[in-house]
Amino acid sequence: MAERIDYNVKPTPIGPDAHQELERLLQSLHEHGVLRFANDVVCSKTDLAHVLVGGLGKEGTLNTIQNLSILGMALSRIPPEQFYKVVFGMKDAVEELNRHTKTDEQGDAPGLSGTYKMLQDDKLWASLAPILEALKVFADRMGKEPNKPVTAFTGKQTDN
Repeated sequence: MAERIDYNVKPTPIGPDAHQELERLLQSLHEHGVLRFANDVVCSKTDLAHVLVGGLGKEGTLNTIQNLSILGMALSRIPPEQFYKVVFGMKDAVEELNRHTKTDEQGDAPGLSGTYKMLQDDKLWASLAPILEALKVFADRMGKEPNKPVTAFTGKQTDN
């Protein structure tokens, strides 16, 4: 009896293999100038490093980086649904302010009786109370001696 022959059937190719994809990627990078740019960056590493270090060493650049990191720290503590309400509330407030500045009509002053009525308006005071409390909290924060941002955010002491 004859011996059995082991034969594995090669799968039919359904698309380009990895080498063909790599060649295609390399060609695309070349055609779009990415390879030339990467080569220029690698060849000018000392010049580029001097420019980057020089730019990063400026006080304005350092302030920008620190301010962006502080903004990121603050935004990380605000839940998205609360941030959504704040941003769109500010948008609506700005639209309302713009609507009032575009009209030529200037309302009459309320006078003493109108002012007294405003002081008795519970709905007005209910809407003003959170704004006044927010202003108090903001004033308290502005009056505090500033900590280093990292120390205030994490509670860990920093050098200098």
